[in-house]
Amino acid sequence: MAVKSGYGPGFCALVLEPATCLNMAKGGRSTSSYRAEGSWTQVMDQLKNNSAFQDTYVLIQFGHNDQPGKPGRSTDLATEFPANLAHYVAEVKAAGAKPILVTPLTRRSFREGKLKNDLDVWGAAAKKVAADADVPLLDLNTESSAAIQKMGPAEANTLAMGPPPPIAVESAAVGNSAPVPKANGAEFDYTHLGAKGAAYFGRMVADELLHAVPGLAPYFKP
Repeated sequence: MAVKSGYGPGFCALVLEPATCLNMAKGGRSTSSYRAEGSWTQVMDQLKNNSAFQDTYVLIQFGHNDQPGKPGRSTDLATEFPANLAHYVAEVKAAGAKPILVTPLTRRSFREGKLKNDLDVWGAAAKKVAADADVPLLDLNTESSAAIQKMGPAEANTLAMGPPPPIAVESAAVGNSAPVPKANGAEFDYTHLGAKGAAYFGRMVADELLHAVPGLAPYFKP
């Protein structure tokens, strides 16, 4: 969802006046670190202005950086992650706004022609939190996984921040996603999104939102 490397810009570009889309996502954050660094406090400060709007919806998506192996960010899937999500939901409700949980966007890594979706269990955890809290859920993980699998690795690579290097092109031709060293500038990887990816998944999220909350249709481009 992050401003420079996620689908947030593509989503916000679809919002029509008089609605306002405010993207407060930050890359590399988990359910734990987003709160610990003070970013969530900024969200709650914004929610103090609810009286200026007819309704305020807060889309909440985490998972990528909650996974193991991310020092200072990782959370436990069985305990911390769902508890943290539930805490966010409860606070949004208490502030008079409407929380909507979003399952994590799939990465675009393939092996022998099959997408490796290691975020599905984090999506399942988010689904349970949404059901327990009786709030809408957008199952982006399931829909994006199906879409990327259908595209295949070569087409999926065009959604990245930068063009695929030769090693990625060669690997994609045989159904795989080769590890790519990080580089300066607009780097290529199998997680973050460029303009094409942001537009594609922004539309997907908007469509899922309108399915969950049909009354928002007048505020989105068709």
